[in-house]
Amino acid sequence: MKNLYKTKVTTHGGRNGHTRSEDGILDMELKMPKSMGGEGGEYSNPEQLFAAGYSSCYGSALEVVAKKHKVDLGDYSVTAVVKLGQTESGNLQLSVTLDSYIPNVDVETGEKLVNEAHEICPYSRATRDNIDVTLNLLLDE
Repeated sequence: MKNLYKTKVTTHGGRNGHTRSEDGILDMELKMPKSMGGEGGEYSNPEQLFAAGYSSCYGSALEVVAKKHKVDLGDYSVTAVVKLGQTESGNLQLSVTLDSYIPNVDVETGEKLVNEAHEICPYSRATRDNIDVTLNLLLDE
């Protein structure tokens, strides 16, 4: 595989720790949400960071397929809803819903773009057959 980009992020202390990228751009405290027994507060957590990465990467994949089909995405947005749950056997498991708002496209075109983006998005490819990912085309933001 030809490397296009590489980054390095180190976290000390897990979910109640500190995470920092080697360039210092990402530098933040993490806290476990109250719903998981943590103190919560105005801190991020791994699920928020994953949602940010997935929604932005998937948005870029939408741009690639829209360009291929000569479709103007307009002022589009992608929202990733990441859930952390527990399986019957007690393992923790992620699920994701990707809500894509693409103004000024018909439903057929929008669904085509959403599905093709899911095929090429690196996050979608990495999670395929590992977690449930639901794709939604939103008609209103």
